Amino acid sequence: MAARRQPAETKRRIPRQARATETAAAILEGAAQILEAGGLAGFTTNAVAERAGVSIGTLYQYFADKNAILLALAKQQVELGLAEIARALRGEIDPTPAGRVRAMVRAAVHAFRGRQRARKAVMEAVLTQGLHAELMVPVVAFIARHGALVGATSRPVFAMLTPLQLFVMSRAMIGVLRAAVLEEQPFFKSRPFEDELVRLVMAYLQATTAEARA
Repeated sequence: MAARRQPAETKRRIPRQARATETAAAILEGAAQILEAGGLAGFTTNAVAERAGVSIGTLYQYFADKNAILLALAKQQVELGLAEIARALRGEIDPTPAGRVRAMVRAAVHAFRGRQRARKAVMEAVLTQGLHAELMVPVVAFIARHGALVGATSRPVFAMLTPLQLFVMSRAMIGVLRAAVLEEQPFFKSRPFEDELVRLVMAYLQATTAEARA
């Protein structure tokens, strides 16, 4: 009896096996390296495949085009950044309220493994393609889930913020970070910039929580 033919694959390959996952990760790492070296100008699927050490055919098994690579890279880095911020909010780095805020800010500043040029290129591509709202979905969910972790155990200060206040505070911080990246500000990774972001968050928290307690 002849073996049944498998139906033709209609979707891009989903990396489930270890080797496939490693290949997809290598492609994204190659993409990040290309972007850090030359920005979007030199970003092509051929360049990424060469840097990743895979054939162009293999690359297309995972990603339809370079825009798909950019979106996947953006999602990967958002996920990694949020994981590091979660550690900060849980107090694993510094348990004090101010320490948690500073660790959160530091994680946000040093996202993308410190690759500022790659971060800018991905950010520009995401904004151009109108995909910013899509990438904000996991960020919004994260804020709602982890916001209350900042502060002492008995008085988690984010928990006292209303959804509107959480929105304003988080978007203020995100907006400053985005502007600094897109403008290639030289102070981006400096301690004074970190200090000002901490001041921004802490001042807002102190003002809103004092009002709530009153």
